[in-house]
Amino acid sequence: MNQDILSIKIGGAAGQGIKSAGLMFAKVASRSGFNTFDYTEYPSLIRGGHNSMQIVISKEEIATPIKNVDLLVALNRETLKKYLNCLEKDAGVIFDEATNTDSLEFKAGGNKFPIPLSKLAEEAGNKELFLNTVALGGLTALVNADLTILKELINEEFGDKGETIVNKNYLAAETGYNFAKEHFADKIRNFLVKTDNVSPKIIVNGNDSIAMGAIAAGLQFTAIYPMTPITNLLHILASNQEKFRYVYKQPEDEIAAINMAIGASFAGARSMTATSGGGFCLMTEGYGLAGMTETPLVIIYGMRPGPATGLPTWTEQGDLNFILHAHQGEFPKIVLAAGDPKEAFELTMQAFNLADKYQTPVVVIVDKDICENDQTFSHFDFSGYEINRGKFTTVAQTDYLRYKIEEDGISMRTIPGNGSYLIANTDEHNETGYSNEEGENRKNQMQKRMRKLVTCEKVDMQEPKLFGPNEADLTIVSWGSNKGSILHAMKKFENVNFLYINWISPFPGEKVKQILGKAKKIIDIECNYSGQLADLIRQKTGIEITERLLSFNGRPIYPEDIIEKINKTITG
Repeated sequence: MNQDILSIKIGGAAGQGIKSAGLMFAKVASRSGFNTFDYTEYPSLIRGGHNSMQIVISKEEIATPIKNVDLLVALNRETLKKYLNCLEKDAGVIFDEATNTDSLEFKAGGNKFPIPLSKLAEEAGNKELFLNTVALGGLTALVNADLTILKELINEEFGDKGETIVNKNYLAAETGYNFAKEHFADKIRNFLVKTDNVSPKIIVNGNDSIAMGAIAAGLQFTAIYPMTPITNLLHILASNQEKFRYVYKQPEDEIAAINMAIGASFAGARSMTATSGGGFCLMTEGYGLAGMTETPLVIIYGMRPGPATGLPTWTEQGDLNFILHAHQGEFPKIVLAAGDPKEAFELTMQAFNLADKYQTPVVVIVDKDICENDQTFSHFDFSGYEINRGKFTTVAQTDYLRYKIEEDGISMRTIPGNGSYLIANTDEHNETGYSNEEGENRKNQMQKRMRKLVTCEKVDMQEPKLFGPNEADLTIVSWGSNKGSILHAMKKFENVNFLYINWISPFPGEKVKQILGKAKKIIDIECNYSGQLADLIRQKTGIEITERLLSFNGRPIYPEDIIEKINKTITG
């Protein structure tokens, strides 16, 4: 077992509360003074199937799942069948004492923790309902965590269901805890002992963070059609609209969602929509509409594996080219890519200002791993954020030209009904907004629109971040949710650095070329088949990255795989 990290996996059938149990235990760890990262797997089924959640706990910051499992909590026999062969020899296994373990091979050196989960849950009031709570109690005891914290969380989670439900969950947790303490006293590991003066932290995933970022940025309208992995985003936004005074609209499909959001933005509202690959296919016409009419719009894009329905509940980074090249013709697109929930919060806020300032769509890319995996953070600080609406006025303008040619590419924007003469035209248009097919006008309007990216690159574009030493034997290049695994793997090396790119369009080509131009060896790490970021780097800088670690099995890239690849590349 790693002395600095504790990895726990909880598995069971859909409906057994795997996610809620895992998140509750992550909160036990957080309130004990530890950091956590949760990784969830579930099948692409409406009902049924096997679910699991890994909770990685560390005193240091942790932002990645790992392959090793120290404690497996099996709420059904299928979990034992699925994971026993994957466990390290010294791992512990919590399982129901009544489970038929014939034909199951427990590794020598491992620790068995048979607890009468079903029996104790039934004594608490319901065998199915309280099974996971009994298991949480046993788990709490085996890592020497504070049962009081677990009971506090039970009260917070179930308090609105009444005192009876709370007390039954208390009983379930206590019986599991007491059984483990009594029967496995010599196996208890003093890992999760609460530290003094614990700083309050939050445990959030990307959907939580994006919702908070949008609200903090002054969101006024959002329309989202549900699609994994951004579905929980609309749940959060829909339930908080009255509190924070914005409008959430449930559309009939993604086409309606983007067009509603564009309409709201045209009327002056800070507007957003969100989707995944299949939904964005339907949105592409509206994507171009916002570009041609120069209407601000924030689009949250949660990637998952394609094509077609692909792997709906798994993760991948295969849509970068699609986002950059969607819709016919050319228009300025600002594309940002978050690497973790905190960055998703910050980039979402930034996206609203960029959309208003450059009057064009801004896409914030996340993926399933960011959207749905929870992580511990200090409270997000947005006190320094200022809403910037750019060239926007509600005062009537004399001789107003909506698409006036400007050196920075940005014309003054206003809203209908304020006395200005206003036309929004999806055809090519002149400065007033009237349709115009003359070649010179087309050239002038196209150049005007595209100058926005030139201005953005000079004024707002952030340079990529280089983690590690300025000079290294090996440079890693990557983007998105691979960030956490790469940074974790780098702890094993002193001579490796990492070029992390979160601005995709406009692309920071000069800085990337400067850093990679002096690199001794380069590895591109991505969760897609073709290495789409590496291809973009070649297009923008001329630098060809031949050494690549690419994963496209729906799972994240683990730090252990990165460590192996680094060692092979350095020694090779």
